[in-house]
Amino acid sequence: MTTPPTAPPTTPPTTVAVATFESSTQPVTAIDLGASWHEGCPVGPDQLRRVTLRYWGFDGQVHSGALILHVDAVDAITKVFTSLFAQHFPIRSMEPIDKYGGSDDASMDADNTTAFNCRLAVTTGPASWSVHAYGQAIDVNPVENPYLEGGRVLPPAGSDYLDRGNVRPGMAVAGGPLVQAFADVGWQWGGRPGGFSDYQHFSATGG
Repeated sequence: MTTPPTAPPTTPPTTVAVATFESSTQPVTAIDLGASWHEGCPVGPDQLRRVTLRYWGFDGQVHSGALILHVDAVDAITKVFTSLFAQHFPIRSMEPIDKYGGSDDASMDADNTTAFNCRLAVTTGPASWSVHAYGQAIDVNPVENPYLEGGRVLPPAGSDYLDRGNVRPGMAVAGGPLVQAFADVGWQWGGRPGGFSDYQHFSATGG
């Protein structure tokens, strides 16, 4: 009697993990905000939220970061970063500015994307609160998207990105994914034609 041939064992299909966007929102206290907040700021900790979200880094890997935002900005900015994640738009770093002692200069030097910081606006006019002091502005990839002020480039490393026609990863350019993602939720860009040369800056009010 002939024994029928045994079928070769089947190899289970390989499962490939697909990176997905995730975010979460938590209330904050004055202690949580550290050097980025103090008494007399235009908004209190009860009006702010810590939004933890996933993003693609320049290394091609998925990372987790956090932004401090006004409660009214949470939904819009979650949509922005959902869109950027889907398009693999790279972010260098994303840490609340308290990590840098509330220093805007130190955060920019680190190419850190950040939102809330209770500070005055950079202006030649009368002193006024920055939109960042309300948690309704975000600076994205400051090195790739510098701020130009009276001949100075902030941060200094942003000098390598003054040629905005030479589009490289992480840059904010008209019609590009970063500018469009913010425009889709009604936020304005500081690098827009006729505006300030503040390529990193996006805000709910245009300020």
